[in-house]
Amino acid sequence: MAKNESFTGFSKNTIKFFEKLRENNDRNWFEQHRDMYESSVLEPSRAFVLAMGASLRTIIPGIMAIPKVNKSLFRISKDTRFSLDKSPYKTNLGLYFWEGTRSRLECPGFYFHLEPPKMMLGCGSYVFPDLHLDRYRRAVVDPKRGKEIAGIIEKMAGMKGWTMGGKHYKRIPPGFNPSHPNAPLLLHKGLYFMQETDIPKEFFSSRLVDHCFKKYALFVPLHRWLVKVLS
Repeated sequence: MAKNESFTGFSKNTIKFFEKLRENNDRNWFEQHRDMYESSVLEPSRAFVLAMGASLRTIIPGIMAIPKVNKSLFRISKDTRFSLDKSPYKTNLGLYFWEGTRSRLECPGFYFHLEPPKMMLGCGSYVFPDLHLDRYRRAVVDPKRGKEIAGIIEKMAGMKGWTMGGKHYKRIPPGFNPSHPNAPLLLHKGLYFMQETDIPKEFFSSRLVDHCFKKYALFVPLHRWLVKVLS
């Protein structure tokens, strides 16, 4: 893992900001506390993205870690146009590290999520874009690539505390054999693993980078398989 020289950890104010935002989810409160958001959320998030990206590139040279909003940093404001919940802000921190030439959410990657009192890590592809869904399905039933992903998932499924997600459909898509050994994977619209825990003590120090790196590294085989079949 690359040595971290700039990220020193998040602070208790990072957690406090999101706890207070949950209680006061309106624009007036946010503007009154924008300085807290900048200093306790954005600033350490940018430093974490740079440090985490440097570490991930030691094993995945092509990983993208861009410390900007709408790149590795998810925006805090919500799109409420089609939502019954009109509160203007997300009460969580989302960060993403991805690999591929398409837009970030169309590429496999590694996700970091803070929503006090929990922290969550994720690896894989949350939702396949339509362009990639057929590629994924054909890879799943391909003799070589299908065997690869079956072996990867078998190994990952035994990891304590991790949950596989992405299952969406109830029926095997037309044109595919329901009796294929990998048929359950054809019900997926995404493929990822996630682990939610209490916020660890490492969150408040530079050790958070190493903490996340060790967990992300477990899923490099899944990441590489997805990059290969979706490219």
